[in-house]
Amino acid sequence: MLDPKTTVALFPGQGSQKIGMGRALAEAFPVAWETFAAADEILGFPLTRLMWEGPKEALNDTANTQPALLTHSLAAWRVLQEIAPDFRPAYMAGHSLGELSALTAAGALDFADAVCLVRVRGEAMRRAGEENPGRVAAILGLEAAQVEALCAQVSTPKAPVQVANDNSPGQVVVAGATPAVEAVIQKAREAGARRVLPLKVSVPVHTVLMEPARATFTAALEQVTVHPPQVPVIGNTSAQPLTTADEVRAELAAQLTGRVRWTETMRYLLSQGMRTFLELGSGTVLLNLAKRFDRSLRLIPLGTPGDFEGCGDERSLRQLGQLRD
Repeated sequence: MLDPKTTVALFPGQGSQKIGMGRALAEAFPVAWETFAAADEILGFPLTRLMWEGPKEALNDTANTQPALLTHSLAAWRVLQEIAPDFRPAYMAGHSLGELSALTAAGALDFADAVCLVRVRGEAMRRAGEENPGRVAAILGLEAAQVEALCAQVSTPKAPVQVANDNSPGQVVVAGATPAVEAVIQKAREAGARRVLPLKVSVPVHTVLMEPARATFTAALEQVTVHPPQVPVIGNTSAQPLTTADEVRAELAAQLTGRVRWTETMRYLLSQGMRTFLELGSGTVLLNLAKRFDRSLRLIPLGTPGDFEGCGDERSLRQLGQLRD
């Protein structure tokens, strides 16, 4: 049986989206279907059709990507809660946009407010990206401190570049103005980077170029009620548990321009004795990262009907329903 006391629920961020995401889950579970339908109604346009039919370019627009990922994650979370109503993980964490999914699952944000917030967040980030265009790339084979030093060598006030995500040992994401990112990519290759990958993110996230978006998003955040999380959520910028409404507000405001400290987040969770990680929503990006920290961890994706039927290994749907605190 899964032990809730050593289990973490993870929620993916941008880059995990794909055409068809969540469709099978909605067709298999009424509570998931209701979640997608609610998002369409809240937003006033058929987000679900875009998620399931495309076009891909529209889904990859950050203003659409963000509510799509949050909705799929919350649909999966609601399926889990319906199957195992008493099950509550010890911690939650979400990568970038996924942090809002985690906070919603933890009860800090109402679903309707969260859908509206991520739509505002995405639109504000898109506008900021239009004003300050840039690139995002993953650098494999170098440590965060090395990449940070390379960024410092080429970054200027007019063309900044910085570490956006420290995802795992040997996987660092940089973002910023296009010429500066290209210069860092070249320097990273010269420094022995194993590989450089462009990412499916349409704006230079988690950089100072998102400052205009932060102001817009913070104003929207002030209009919604934030509750203390019912489950501790590890903050992206602090890599520490968020337990109060004030901490949640401060984290969400800081996160748009601050680094996602995922390596520190994972190390904190492992230091607390966490052994099982569930990824709710689209893809398995965060579970794949978790393997880099400890290959003995139990890693379970929960985004499709098949995931819930097998729960990633020998678990059956019936056994999952027996989970208790």
